[in-house]
Amino acid sequence: MEHSTEVFIGIDVAKARNAIAIADGGRGGEVRFFGEVDASLDAMRRTIQRIIAKYRVVHFCYEAGPTGYGLYRLIVELGHSCMVVAPSLIPKRAGDRVKTDRRDAVMLARLLRAGELTAVWVPDAGHEAMRDLVRARAAAVETQRIHRQQVSAFMLKHGRIFPRKTTWGARHFRWLQEQHFDHPAHQIALQELVDAVRVAKERIGRIEAAIEEFLPGWSLAPVVRALQALRGVELIVAVTFVTEIGDMRRFDNPRQLMGYLGLVPGERSSGDTVRRGGITKAGNGRVRHMLVESAWTYRHPPRIGKAKLYRLEQTTPKVREIAWKAQSRLTARYRSLIAKGKKTPVVCTAIARELAGFMWAVAREVQPA
Repeated sequence: MEHSTEVFIGIDVAKARNAIAIADGGRGGEVRFFGEVDASLDAMRRTIQRIIAKYRVVHFCYEAGPTGYGLYRLIVELGHSCMVVAPSLIPKRAGDRVKTDRRDAVMLARLLRAGELTAVWVPDAGHEAMRDLVRARAAAVETQRIHRQQVSAFMLKHGRIFPRKTTWGARHFRWLQEQHFDHPAHQIALQELVDAVRVAKERIGRIEAAIEEFLPGWSLAPVVRALQALRGVELIVAVTFVTEIGDMRRFDNPRQLMGYLGLVPGERSSGDTVRRGGITKAGNGRVRHMLVESAWTYRHPPRIGKAKLYRLEQTTPKVREIAWKAQSRLTARYRSLIAKGKKTPVVCTAIARELAGFMWAVAREVQPA
């Protein structure tokens, strides 16, 4: 029997079983626990169909997390709205220290009805696949960093110092292979550590080749290509930015993007007192870290190298104009801040904030609203 009612469904998702609660429409509507259901998509499909058969309008929500977006796509496929909620922005009651799946589901249903939840942007399946590939590369880079540190620590402990500044090139690897120790156990340990670095390096190369292979067929490939017109933004920076940020049209202005990336100053003000501190570091740390690294390239005077000239020739006149404006402004800004005695990390952060604005402008030019 179909009822002419509106309900709000909160789902506390987990690896094995999902807890579900239902809040009736209206401010004083009943909020009740529906039950726990197997987390498989087939079981969730049957449960959702049972629920939607009883009500005219049904709204769903669940927290973003390691379970991904399969449930979201299932609910949308069945013709109903679903909000994937940002966990860090869920309102919490002061002093509430009891946490169970049942209570979490009831809380989500109640907050969804009250309109107090904040949604995250949900990528389509193709976008999520590219993002997973880019994040796999980031994990491989971190693994390589750890293995390199282990080799360096091992060699330092034994008083072996590479005599040149540039490390981890072909010459450095040859030097490592030429090292000999009296005890064979030390020799085996060094060889295993060096081999781990090589394996990690090869893994990074394979993943980067896969990124280049799949990029042309991706819907946001034009944005990735256009972003590479900017100084300090090469393929990996551009594809990381686009996969992590997604649809740039959800940001109405560059200030919103800067805030999303945690590149704006924090503020603690009261009355006539205004205190601003360091950047908030909210939002996506992967992109923020890469932009700060890219900002370092603006310490040099403005110029266009051969590789960047090729990238510029592949873009539109408007993108070329934005890229040159960014280079002219940010190099001057870098020199100005250094001249004022600002520390390099502070300067790079300020440049990264403005670089994010120029990247927003390029992306919006290629992907108009």
